[in-house]
Amino acid sequence: MPGTRFTDIRRFDTLDSTNRYLLEEARNGAPDGVVAVAEHQSAGRGRLGRRWEAPAGANLLLSVLLRPHLPHPHRHLAGVVVALAAGEAAESVAGLRLGLKWPNDLLGEDGRKVAGVLAEGDLSGGTGLPGSPGSPLAPIVVGIGINVNWPAADTDLPPDLMGVATSLRQQAGHPVDRDHLQNALLRALEPRRDDLDTAAGRLRQADEFRSRCTTIGTPVRIELADGEFEGTALDVTAEGHLVVEVEGSTRTVVAGDVIHVRPPA
Repeated sequence: MPGTRFTDIRRFDTLDSTNRYLLEEARNGAPDGVVAVAEHQSAGRGRLGRRWEAPAGANLLLSVLLRPHLPHPHRHLAGVVVALAAGEAAESVAGLRLGLKWPNDLLGEDGRKVAGVLAEGDLSGGTGLPGSPGSPLAPIVVGIGINVNWPAADTDLPPDLMGVATSLRQQAGHPVDRDHLQNALLRALEPRRDDLDTAAGRLRQADEFRSRCTTIGTPVRIELADGEFEGTALDVTAEGHLVVEVEGSTRTVVAGDVIHVRPPA
């Protein structure tokens, strides 16, 4: 993308996973800013190992390789800046103001999911890396899947996604140009990527995420690897972690699955 660091854009008709591809490229020394885009992913995955499937050519399936000077407690912000850039792109291209659900989902005005983000760090210490695993220079690959033109209608969805997923096309009421959306996302990401390298920049991105986070103030159920609990989301920390009130005390969630709990009718 001219005017940004994202000039090495690698396009694939079919790829198992854009994240997996860039993690492998990172181990071989690929630099900050490489982008992988696929028309279709045969093994695309979301958070907690979930599969992410979409018809070929309908949606934007994109990953970026980042090598920020980012302290380990703040590494969650790598996914945050991609989610914020996608929200800015959706607003400029489709005229939609999307909400952000913690940690990194983008939601339409009706609360249905438009996009999901998955950030993965290299933990192998492979060759060609300028930093050891967990160091500020260790690579992070952030993937995003945006429902751009699929589904066109609710009837396109499988039963388990009815009332859960939506698309920019559905929300805007007209088709959305994927190339324009991609370019807008990368332009919006450039200054946000710069912000990851400084304390002031990281705080600026965390503050913006907080202002757009629809999870704050919402009753939630938090599902962790070793159990679950319910409470009310209070805040997002400077590191991008979720603060939840639970029976008069607070818990900070670094990683977990969040369900917005609807009050009884």
